[in-house]
Amino acid sequence: MGEANVICIKWGSAFGPEYVNRLRAGVRRNITGDLRFFCITDDRAGIDPEVEVIDLTPEPFQAELEAGRIAAARSGPIQKITLRRPGLIPDLRGPLLSLDLDVVVTGPLDDLIAYAPGKVCMRKVWGKPSRYAGLGNSSAVRYDPTLHSYLYERMAANPEEEIIRNSGSEQSYLSWAAHEAGDFEPFPDAWIASFKYDCRPMRPLNLFVEPHLPDDARIVCFHGRPKMSEAVDGYRSDPLHSTRPCSWLRKNWIGPE
Repeated sequence: MGEANVICIKWGSAFGPEYVNRLRAGVRRNITGDLRFFCITDDRAGIDPEVEVIDLTPEPFQAELEAGRIAAARSGPIQKITLRRPGLIPDLRGPLLSLDLDVVVTGPLDDLIAYAPGKVCMRKVWGKPSRYAGLGNSSAVRYDPTLHSYLYERMAANPEEEIIRNSGSEQSYLSWAAHEAGDFEPFPDAWIASFKYDCRPMRPLNLFVEPHLPDDARIVCFHGRPKMSEAVDGYRSDPLHSTRPCSWLRKNWIGPE
């Protein structure tokens, strides 16, 4: 394939620069062609020089975003709307694949980048879709800032209203906005797995058997607990949620030894 464009966002202190660097390394191992990897951040320290860094600046409607988030009583990552800003990368050619920092790349990504051209692609949410949860999970989103500029512009026009309408959930806003424009196209379920739902063995096997990597998983998402840093060496919690050390997570996230 041609040049692939992948982007992430890091702000605050929840994730260190190693999350950006490891994510880029995992993407690079699983892309066949050229790669441009971008990170929007408020702290460049420690980020590898191969990453094209974009300074994170407050949105003009930042105050309204915060007001909507407070009114919706949510603390979700509303800041991710910056990823959808038209003109964010002036010389961008083609679509973008945005990835959260708490995902690990476990398989080839070319298919995700080429899938359903012209559509906004996300994995369907695990469980029953709702206005609160959205139709899709935004841990991995393939979109085109030029074709899908409305994802940003609609939020910019009525930020507080949109945040409240979607219960403070960025992925709810994003997937419903794409759906209402006729652009929402879910990735095949098998390509994007949930560690919690798809990898962790059922009780009591979780106490004895290593978490399973589904055969066709290209990305594994870590939402809730355990976090990647907890799961890699084994997660110690109650009998239902504990997990054994995870060798495939160590290989794919921290990297081959």
